[in-house]
Amino acid sequence: MATKTRDAFVVSVPQPGGVWRWAAVLVPGALLYFVAVPALNAPQRHLLAIFAATIIALVARPLPMGASLLVAMTVLALTRTLPPGRVLSGFSNPTVWLIFTAFLFARAVTTTRFGLRVAYLLIGRFGRSALTLGYSIAAADIVLAPFVPSDTARGGGVVYPITRSLCQALDSEPGATAGRIGSFLILVSFHTTYTASAMFLTAMVANPLIADLARNVAHVELTWIRWALGSSVPGLLSLALVPYLLYRLNPPGLRNTEAARELARDRLKAFGPMKREEKLLVLTLIAMMAGWVTSPWHGLPNAIVALAGLSVILVGRVLVWDDLLAERQAWDTLIWFAPLLMMADALNEAGVIGVFSSAVFGHMRGWAWEVSLVALVAAYLYVHYGFASMTAHVTTLYPGFLAAAVAAGALPMLAALALAYFSNLNAGITHYGTGSAPIYFGAGYVEQGTWWKLGLLISVLNLLLWLGVGSLWWKLVGLW
Repeated sequence: MATKTRDAFVVSVPQPGGVWRWAAVLVPGALLYFVAVPALNAPQRHLLAIFAATIIALVARPLPMGASLLVAMTVLALTRTLPPGRVLSGFSNPTVWLIFTAFLFARAVTTTRFGLRVAYLLIGRFGRSALTLGYSIAAADIVLAPFVPSDTARGGGVVYPITRSLCQALDSEPGATAGRIGSFLILVSFHTTYTASAMFLTAMVANPLIADLARNVAHVELTWIRWALGSSVPGLLSLALVPYLLYRLNPPGLRNTEAARELARDRLKAFGPMKREEKLLVLTLIAMMAGWVTSPWHGLPNAIVALAGLSVILVGRVLVWDDLLAERQAWDTLIWFAPLLMMADALNEAGVIGVFSSAVFGHMRGWAWEVSLVALVAAYLYVHYGFASMTAHVTTLYPGFLAAAVAAGALPMLAALALAYFSNLNAGITHYGTGSAPIYFGAGYVEQGTWWKLGLLISVLNLLLWLGVGSLWWKLVGLW
């Protein structure tokens, strides 16, 4: 008897959907593993085959993500493609533990209701019109972004429910009244959350992976402060202009938003004064932020600073150990992220990334490096029409595109930063490009055609802001 779970088919008799999912994974992987490829030797080909099958599995999902990566680790070891110690080495990478602890801080922000308090405080104070209400939602996302490493958890889990409540309070529902204000607020909230993810190293789960890949491929360090400094001007410009652009292109019918402010003030009043756990959490977050910023001086890795902060909130009982054990997303990420990072590193060490970038982008030889970089970033952005995961996009394409940009003569830091930021900004073009997109789109306030049209326009604006103004800012502050 076959049973169907949320993420996978568990079968005693194969289900048709399960067969096709497995075929999509195994057939390309087996062909690449056994059929000779002129540019690759056998060890390189075997490693690439298992990696490619794993990436396809993340899309086809014959198993949950964590299970797919555990199978991949096992295959790597059993086929002797990598030594067992190398297969398990991802779990010793500080980047993995930084992401793990960031998810636990996200739980603390949610459990203590500090995230909701921040959002309602900003809305109650600044939400005087439809436009300023949109900016208030954007500000709430930015405040939370450094400590919540997932646009799905932050946007879908904290900001979206608040946005939906505001729409209801202002009598705007999907359908006839969506244009009253709901469609505008939903669009602003969505386009803010992935922009916030681009602004901090710890705001999206794949950002530390990007930093690790940039170190291995281009030999540049994307530290927390360097990432935030580079994103500050183009990010703030984007957050200032995108809500206004949406206000002009998708104008809300409602101008008076006093009802939203009243709702926010009522919710804050119901919360009461900050509790001991919230105060301790805030102090810990500030101290942790200071630790990340000053890392070049004290020398402690960001992951150790984060673990120190986690220890404080455990000792102070902001969270208890059972809260950590119950945080499924953190443990799930730990299981799949470590081997994914390990395989990405192994591909680079084996020279596969260099072979790939030379083969795919060899026709760009002779182009001015500035033209090559713009072309590569634009291609990297719009190829995301074919991806439903930012992490899968980064793991599959970031190393090759970065290697190609450097080979074309682009300055390594400039190329690493541009591709890093657009690893987040690419999420805005479709209604499936990141985990939070289906949540916002599924609310039913915006038609798909409108969603895609506005996403395309905003992507062009982001190219101008982040590549144009951004590159000048990075030059001014000495990043390249």
